[in-house]
Amino acid sequence: MTSPDGVDDDKRATLRRFAALGAASPLVGRADAAAADTGESDARDAIAGYLSTTPGAHFSKIRDDLRLGTGETQHHLRRLEDIGAIERYRDGDYKRFVTAGRFDDFEKRALGYLRRETPRGMLIELLLNSETTAGDLAVALDVSAPTVSKYAGELEEAGLLSRDDGYAVERPETVLVLVVRHADSFGDRAQALARDADQFLTYEG
Repeated sequence: MTSPDGVDDDKRATLRRFAALGAASPLVGRADAAAADTGESDARDAIAGYLSTTPGAHFSKIRDDLRLGTGETQHHLRRLEDIGAIERYRDGDYKRFVTAGRFDDFEKRALGYLRRETPRGMLIELLLNSETTAGDLAVALDVSAPTVSKYAGELEEAGLLSRDDGYAVERPETVLVLVVRHADSFGDRAQALARDADQFLTYEG
């Protein structure tokens, strides 16, 4: 259904839902001010809000999840970058986006791989059980052994995995916090991990 101003009602509802999520960020207020005179604040705030819950999303996912046009998405991402609200970074063939100043380089790399189904599954399985082998991963994820080996090499090269003595996640608590904090955007397995996260975290007194 389309409203009198020509905007699809479902799209409007999606934009407003994510705009509400982003309203808590002080940077979104800067996006509001920049867009107020053009009537674009809903879309811009929605992108900022979306990235606060789905950091590391690539361009096409942002566009499709928010039901925006390609040019519209490019325009708003560029404006949000211009005012320092978001950052973009290159991840292979992808351009990924995060809230500005929130993640270090390791976390950005981790988010990029957590946005890929098989590497995310590998990291989650290893967080759940540090004794998990390559064979265990292949069975758990229903992929071939060469697929596990391929992604293990990529994760090692990215500094996210050690293969010195079996497989071990580098900076596991950092990766775990990313998974738990944004579990809703990572799927059912991540959400299950988040529910039991306390037993995996250690704290210094």
